[in-house]
Amino acid sequence: MLIDEELTLKKLEIFLAFMRTGNLARAAVELQTSNVSVHRAIHSLESALRCPLFKHEGRNLTPLESAYVLEERAQKLIQDVVATVELTRQAAGFSAARFKLGSLYSLTIKTVPQLIMGLKLRRSELNIDLIMGSNIDLFYKLKNMEVDAILVSLNESVNDPDCEHLPLFSDDIFLAAPAESPFSQQSEVDLSDLREATFITLAQGFATHQDGVRVFQQAGFEPKVAMQVNDIFTLLSMVSSGVGYALLPGRVAAVYENRVRLIPLQARYRMQQHIGVVFLKSKERDPNLLAFVAECRMYANRHSQPET
Repeated sequence: MLIDEELTLKKLEIFLAFMRTGNLARAAVELQTSNVSVHRAIHSLESALRCPLFKHEGRNLTPLESAYVLEERAQKLIQDVVATVELTRQAAGFSAARFKLGSLYSLTIKTVPQLIMGLKLRRSELNIDLIMGSNIDLFYKLKNMEVDAILVSLNESVNDPDCEHLPLFSDDIFLAAPAESPFSQQSEVDLSDLREATFITLAQGFATHQDGVRVFQQAGFEPKVAMQVNDIFTLLSMVSSGVGYALLPGRVAAVYENRVRLIPLQARYRMQQHIGVVFLKSKERDPNLLAFVAECRMYANRHSQPET
């Protein structure tokens, strides 16, 4: 038997409302529609089923045995459909109980905790997973739907027509030097003075590594790299121990602040990172993502206000 195209879930919902209330007017109020619409839907449902559901007694509709059978089965059907929709949306990452956030290591100092606290205030029931990595690694995870949103440097590595970008703030690149370094007391540094110095860098794929390459190109020399590391906190530890210098964004200033100095570069070498959130356009209506983006907008607005 083919299912008649007039047999719809919406009509079943209207039928169940009528069976629950026992009255056209009360069903119409519950559904925020008119008596006529309820009556029309029930009549159409009978036509689609090709059997009567009610006995007409004046202006009243008295349920037949067929109506009670349909009521029992339709309730289960609607519950199954709702559960199916929920499971399907969860499989796609929409309004799931967990929100997977990707972030650069350096943003976990201030930015990530503030955004997570704000998101938890908006959606207290939400569990949040934090995944850290480089710009390239995080963008790969985003494209493969392993994370819901990423906090990264908005450079060419995350340019994609399938993605939306929301800027949060901009951050200058500084020379990170040990506190006892002869450069640590300077108000700004000429990077060309460090041609013979040893540097430590992040691995390729990190935005700070790419920015460092550009700065050294502007300075006209290739640095002597003692080692490459995979997170910014290990790099800072190496700098504080006197292993070498590094080029780092200003947001890490609070880490090892008594042992590492961040010194501004001369104007000709200055560069900024533009930090923002990136997410897939296909998920922009997901309630969890909407709440996170709203929190990011508030964060960006706070940081755009001039200090008083």
